[in-house]
Amino acid sequence: MIVLAVAIAAAGHAAAGLAIDERVPPGLPEHVALLAGTALAAHLVVRRFARHADPLILPVTVLLSGLGLVLLDRLDHAYATHYPPDDYQSAPAAPDQVTWTLVGAGLFVATLVVLRHHRMLQRYTYLGMALAMLLLMAPALFGADRFGAKRWITVGPLSVQPGEFVKVMIVVFFASYLMANRDALALTGRRVLGLALPHGRNAGPVLLVWAVSLFVLFYERDLGTSLIFFGVFVLMLYIATQRTSWVVLGGLMAVVGAAFVATTQPHVKGRVQAWLDPMAIFLPEDERPPGLISDQLAQSLFSFGAGDLTGTGLGEGHSYLVGFAGRSDFILATVGEELGLAGVMAVLLLYALLIQRGIKAALSATDPFGKLLAAGLSCVLALQVFIVSGGVTGLIPLTGKALPFLAQGGSSTVANWLLVALLIRVSDTAGRAATQPPGNATILTPAITDDTPRPAP
Repeated sequence: MIVLAVAIAAAGHAAAGLAIDERVPPGLPEHVALLAGTALAAHLVVRRFARHADPLILPVTVLLSGLGLVLLDRLDHAYATHYPPDDYQSAPAAPDQVTWTLVGAGLFVATLVVLRHHRMLQRYTYLGMALAMLLLMAPALFGADRFGAKRWITVGPLSVQPGEFVKVMIVVFFASYLMANRDALALTGRRVLGLALPHGRNAGPVLLVWAVSLFVLFYERDLGTSLIFFGVFVLMLYIATQRTSWVVLGGLMAVVGAAFVATTQPHVKGRVQAWLDPMAIFLPEDERPPGLISDQLAQSLFSFGAGDLTGTGLGEGHSYLVGFAGRSDFILATVGEELGLAGVMAVLLLYALLIQRGIKAALSATDPFGKLLAAGLSCVLALQVFIVSGGVTGLIPLTGKALPFLAQGGSSTVANWLLVALLIRVSDTAGRAATQPPGNATILTPAITDDTPRPAP
């Protein structure tokens, strides 16, 4: 499966090169060798340190990463051709993305080598959460305003998006917190309109997370991170307690918070307006709705329409018209135009497969922390794919997040490789427990506990 993933990426590079320059890209052998070597190294580490892990997680990750590099390299040629050399949009993105993919794969390997069991993360639960909160709020205090949002921190020549790493750190904290407090959170208080609401004192954590997500949304104007941060907590809360009332309460709070910010923040308001009427950007300026300043969503919809069922072919589209966003969240528009509806469905099914394997690891885990950790990481991935693809296709307002593994972004790439490493570690632990005889389970995993009643001696 690793070989198949590398072969598909190599074929994509060759097809794009033939369409653009009528020849195979000259650096194709070196690129394929680098991708194959990275994938092989990751595979060997999995076989050595996580041999019982799900065999599909790593190949799907390699395939998505390889396809992302194909699309970025293809877009580099388009931007260099249609923009002047001194324009920032003409700067190549694929070489940097290759570097960050190597860094992410290196972190993947280091995580599997150092983290021999996922329960080791519980030792640093509150320290990790404190660091996550600092990182989450740091862009509002020290970050630069770029493209209407403050989600970056500049460290020397590098720009870092702390929110990409925070999404992994908060899942670790939520898994540990909910494991310890799920009984209290499962208690219900009054019934309102047939819905069992939680006790007021138990709603405190939800209110705190809601307040922090509003802070991020209001001061950083980062709709995507706010949705992921609050959404994953509500979903994990439901998984831990099985209480629908938490989902209803969380949904109402999300609607109230989003409505408040959308009416007070011009940047968020403009994105909502573009979502409601994307084609209004082509009206005369004095006839446009107030706050509408971008044609990105309209150009994205044109790309999907031009792609039809099978696409125009790699290297033969015009998604560079989306502008700089063509190499971030709008890279899915390139897939839609050049690979068509079939290509978009294939990409979404790859994400669905990766999420499904994470859920499978959660169901197979033998300890509550592992179950919540794998489920939470899968929810993070699902939410990010949904809000990005939903924004690009006009289903929901734009958020500005990067499509995992596919889009340009160093922080996103490294953080998602870390997320995959944790999923593999939980999957390996579950697979190892499943291969042990029933009588030896408690001997081999003495620290794992569950809530199953045990008979008196």
